[in-house]
Amino acid sequence: RSIDVALGLSPKGPKLREGDFRTPEGSYRLAGRNVNSDYYLALKVSYPNAVDQQRAAAEGVSPGGLIMIHGQPNRPTKPLEYYQKNDWTNGCIAVSNSDMVDIWLMTPDDTPIQILP
Repeated sequence: RSIDVALGLSPKGPKLREGDFRTPEGSYRLAGRNVNSDYYLALKVSYPNAVDQQRAAAEGVSPGGLIMIHGQPNRPTKPLEYYQKNDWTNGCIAVSNSDMVDIWLMTPDDTPIQILP
């Protein structure tokens, strides 16, 4: 099965630091669930991992955090089509709300997550 996703506003290249609007690339785990998300439902990605932390420390920057796989905004400020056709997150991975329900139900806690370029 293939699912369309939206990434960070600057989707090319791996996340390097907090606030760069990039989506991390690497191996992570499902680290938590948020039923009260501003973006329908949200699954927490275990970013930053050890590699991300080392890279950020070497650069003297914060790697950031709170990377989620989530649905669409509960209070959208743009037409729904914008969220479906553009990369719009701060670094998270966004999917449609119906896809988010499917992912939520079929993904157990601590599931490995591989984010590839």
